[in-house]
Amino acid sequence: MKTLIEIHALQNFAPSNLNRDDTGAPKDAWFGGSRRARVSSQCQKRSVRSYFDQKRGEGLFNADELAVRTKRVYEAIADLLAGRRAKDEALAKAEIALSYVKLKAAEGGKTQYLLFLGQREIAGLADAIHRFWDQIAPEVKGDGEKTKGKGKKAVAGGAPKEVQDLIASIFNGGKAVDVALFGRMLADMPEKNQHAACQVAHAISTHAVEREFDFYTAVDDLKPEDSAGADMMGTVEFNSACFYRYAVVDWDKLKANLQSDAELAEKGLKAFLEGFIVAEPTGKQNTFAAHNQPEFVAVSVRRNTAPSNLANAFETALRVRKDESLTRVSAEKLVEKSKKLRAVYGGEGRTFVLNLTETKLDGFGTAVNNMPDLLEKSLAAVKE
Repeated sequence: MKTLIEIHALQNFAPSNLNRDDTGAPKDAWFGGSRRARVSSQCQKRSVRSYFDQKRGEGLFNADELAVRTKRVYEAIADLLAGRRAKDEALAKAEIALSYVKLKAAEGGKTQYLLFLGQREIAGLADAIHRFWDQIAPEVKGDGEKTKGKGKKAVAGGAPKEVQDLIASIFNGGKAVDVALFGRMLADMPEKNQHAACQVAHAISTHAVEREFDFYTAVDDLKPEDSAGADMMGTVEFNSACFYRYAVVDWDKLKANLQSDAELAEKGLKAFLEGFIVAEPTGKQNTFAAHNQPEFVAVSVRRNTAPSNLANAFETALRVRKDESLTRVSAEKLVEKSKKLRAVYGGEGRTFVLNLTETKLDGFGTAVNNMPDLLEKSLAAVKE
């Protein structure tokens, strides 16, 4: 019986530019016949991964329980071999070893694209290279000449098949929580892809938005007093929006991606839910300081049913009177939509709600007093 953990959040941000497009403007989307503010799923996942790194610094995660996204894997391997092997030789061996799994080097000693690798995988590669150092060598042609193992033309060396198979077997996700949650694609070895246990929706505003512009000027502090005028000027686009945010985690898939380590899966799920609630995009925050926590958060633990994104609660863009709270009206619409869908489609589940808007829940879920209580009750329901 599949267990899904869904999280719904309403978060009203002050004027900000949290997630920019290629022109520097806040991202947006056309939804329900009107333009909405948007924060991409990639931006939100990046915020959560940064939160994971913060929790690692606080001791929640060990370094080998997380991953890195990098083109500099050869250098990372060489750094782990420091003191045991010369760096130049280690870099060359790393290029040859990774060519066994069709990962070729680009110019500058980097891989051709970003790799999302668990720290255990990188450490495993370093240990394997050290162990089979002499067998990991450039391929020898028929005339005895060795091929060059440099740059884009690097080719697999002549190591025994069992060594090459060992290198390939290391790419198993490394029990990295962020790889298990968000998945990865390795274009040159699709059999080593990891399907995500978590899906994150693009956040959209519950109401229509228009872009606004902040015109700014700057003055040279050392300019003579008899000089007038600004020394720099420009504009920054921004908006202010109440966002509906949604994500869903497949509990069984998360455990499977973490090689059946239920304890690590529980720790990862708790950190994800907490990070999804409190982690913020960093775009233009030095300019706007839009640090606004969600005021309505619902976590649903559901079984025997399909996931349910409630964005259609806001298909018709909300409009509020001057004395109404946009967040509260959004919460009322979300509760109404959820109850209608559950009445039609059913499904078992329990919902816990952190509600600062004073919205009447009327059977939507169980109110909790604070975030620790929300996380504790949600995790207990997952393990029932």
